[in-house]
Amino acid sequence: MTRIMVFGTFDMIHAGHEDLFRQARALGDEPYLIVSVATDANVDRIKGKKPQRSQDERRELVAASPLVDEAIIGDEAGYIDHILAQKPDIIALGYDQTGEYVEDLQQDLAQSGLSTKVMRLQAFEPERFKTSKLHDERNRKRDG
Repeated sequence: MTRIMVFGTFDMIHAGHEDLFRQARALGDEPYLIVSVATDANVDRIKGKKPQRSQDERRELVAASPLVDEAIIGDEAGYIDHILAQKPDIIALGYDQTGEYVEDLQQDLAQSGLSTKVMRLQAFEPERFKTSKLHDERNRKRDG
């Protein structure tokens, strides 16, 4: 079994997320996909706005996907503790994931004693399937 971990906000699940899950699963034999859902506080801090759904609602949305084996809530502060608890063989990053957690990830994993591989996944129609764009489109339709 290959334990593969991905991270995100997941305010909604769309075709781009499903493709992310499929790509991540394709990275290993007998894949076991763990999805880490960002806490409300981390989403607010990193994106500068609160998610539309609570972290528990977002975790439930992710857990309902047949492509996901386990959905968990990320760490309240930092990120390495819940990675250590899961001991993934591979961490699959989305094409657009950047910032504080990504920059030092490989170094932090090594310092923590994990030999986890970090891999970058490909974009899937990002001009159509990006949560912020889908929220904007839905709001325009509702308000228009």
